[in-house]
Amino acid sequence: MRTSEAVRPARLEESDLDWRLWLFETHQREEAMIRKLKSGQYRLYSLKKDPKTGRRKNLGTFKTLAAAQKHERAVQFFKRGG
Repeated sequence: MRTSEAVRPARLEESDLDWRLWLFETHQREEAMIRKLKSGQYRLYSLKKDPKTGRRKNLGTFKTLAAAQKHERAVQFFKRGG
């Protein structure tokens, strides 16, 4: 669990549903490194920066956001040994 997820915000104490939604949104922000390019395409980047260059690795460029999200899920599945 990441440190940002481990600390429950005080404003979400009253409802477990709110807490789960906050956790999901936080997780999505950290996992999804999809950025829209000026050309209108979407690019998937790695979470970690390359120590040599200080930049994130390009994991693919896609025409639609749905295609980028689908590939991101495939990358996560592969990373976890699925």
